[in-house]
Amino acid sequence: MKRIRVLVVDDSALVRDILSAGLAKDPEIDVVGSAANPYIARDKIIELKPDVLTLDVEMPRMDGVDFLRRLMPQHPMPVIMVSALTPKGAQITLEALEAGAVDYVTKPSSDVARGLNGMLADLRQKVKMAATVDMSSWKNKSLKRERTAPVIFRAALAESTDKVIAIGASTGGTEAIRRVITAFQADMPGIVIVQHMPPGFTKHFSDSLNDICEMEVREAQSGDRIMPGRVLIAPGGKHMTVRRSGGIYLVDCQEGENVNGHCPSVDVLFHSVARYVAKNAMGVILTGMGGDGADGLLAMRQAGARTIAQDEASCVVFGMPKVAIDRGGVERIAPLDRIPQIVVSMLSGENK
Repeated sequence: MKRIRVLVVDDSALVRDILSAGLAKDPEIDVVGSAANPYIARDKIIELKPDVLTLDVEMPRMDGVDFLRRLMPQHPMPVIMVSALTPKGAQITLEALEAGAVDYVTKPSSDVARGLNGMLADLRQKVKMAATVDMSSWKNKSLKRERTAPVIFRAALAESTDKVIAIGASTGGTEAIRRVITAFQADMPGIVIVQHMPPGFTKHFSDSLNDICEMEVREAQSGDRIMPGRVLIAPGGKHMTVRRSGGIYLVDCQEGENVNGHCPSVDVLFHSVARYVAKNAMGVILTGMGGDGADGLLAMRQAGARTIAQDEASCVVFGMPKVAIDRGGVERIAPLDRIPQIVVSMLSGENK
């Protein structure tokens, strides 16, 4: 069996040693080297030809995002970011995901010994996942952000104010969500989203989307109303559920045990949508590792909701959509770029 060749890049010698030793515990992983900065990393990438890179977010001389922006068009490869749970770390990590990073892990901020063990187990799993990702589309790719043209469907959407669109995603989801909701106009029905992220990251994610979307995007708080023109993103570390109050829909955000390994969980959101919104809902499951959301999407479909899954070719990881498809919860499978138009068409009553 071919082992996954990994290069560890971090300006801290201690962190390099910890990450290298932690990764080397997995018999499927071979740590072929380490680098203290991106300049050394560039030479070692050419020399050692690693399959996966782990990259520190914040480094002197050149941070992880700048390095990615230079690396990807020339040597596209799967990269896992190693991030601190700080506002700056969260912001840079989101920029790195947009610049081509496949996923990230967060350094523990307290109880370091126990936190490192959990982080290293997560890192080993994500390295193995990253090694399966095809990065060839990044070759010679321009990283200039281009806003997606809004979908034109105003008349039909005026009749859809009681609808709720629920979206779930994980690995690769930040970019997928951005591409979907930037395609929507300001009069779209209310949208609720779970993206697997830790506390702190979802605020930066929602703020960054709000800057580029026609819809209002915010990190959700308990009592927020789901309404046309508004996108609510579940806060990291809290499950988000939907409930009905009279003629309106509201969200509740509460701490809780992990479901399918996650908090927030897509399944928790989708099950609540199935219960309270039923046939007035639409469920969309996007790229992600694991099976979170599959049971909830099935419950939504059984309750009369329309459901869509991202196709394998456009997913970073086809885990969550595949499990949802296999369990019978998916009505329509589509490439990412087609999903916004399909959503609008379904809302208008087409594609019955």
